[in-house]
Amino acid sequence: MRVFVVIPAYNEAEKIGPVVRDIFSLYPDFQVVVVDDGSTDATAAEAEAAGAKVLRHVLNRGQGAALRTGTEFALRGRAEIIVHFDADGQFETKEIAKIIEPLQKDECQVVLGSRFLKNDGVSPGSSGIPWSKKFFLLPLGRLVNFFFTGLWLSDAHNGLRALSRAAAEKIKIMQDRMAHNSEIISTIRKNKLSFKEVPVTVYYHEYGQGLGGGVKIIRDLLIQKFF
Repeated sequence: MRVFVVIPAYNEAEKIGPVVRDIFSLYPDFQVVVVDDGSTDATAAEAEAAGAKVLRHVLNRGQGAALRTGTEFALRGRAEIIVHFDADGQFETKEIAKIIEPLQKDECQVVLGSRFLKNDGVSPGSSGIPWSKKFFLLPLGRLVNFFFTGLWLSDAHNGLRALSRAAAEKIKIMQDRMAHNSEIISTIRKNKLSFKEVPVTVYYHEYGQGLGGGVKIIRDLLIQKFF
């Protein structure tokens, strides 16, 4: 099946090259699309040197906008499966096979990665996750996500996911920044798309989004909901 891996990237010049090359080493037939979201470093050049197709935003618009650009490009390229993947090395490249397998077998239309499901039946799929995120921010995020989407997930804000072509055509990302996660889940429910959560590994190299980022997500979702 024709698989596109869409990677939003902002100032990831040090990491994007190894990520792209690792994908090609395991999946040489995949199409890798890096959306350089207004980077001020050599992200675009490093991604191109690694063999990726690079799309560029002149201004930094946010991860949601970058995913929209990459997904629309993949659909125009006749993608049958679209994988959303991070540029910072948080995810295991080898787990892309596990993420797309349910789509290849026609078991569902969307696959969502989860760092809290048992990974290979042994332990949660996360490494170095800060305790404040694990026991406070992420559980709170699940509650907020349920309030806005009506779907209860084990991991509401995981950036590793796979979409069938039919699902990608129905999921229109309008949130430019991080609220796109909940927007995607809300669209899954609205369109009655079948989905499955799959355990994945997430490595924490830095803290990432904190409480302030969560407040901005809630603000953006409220604006979209009421205005």
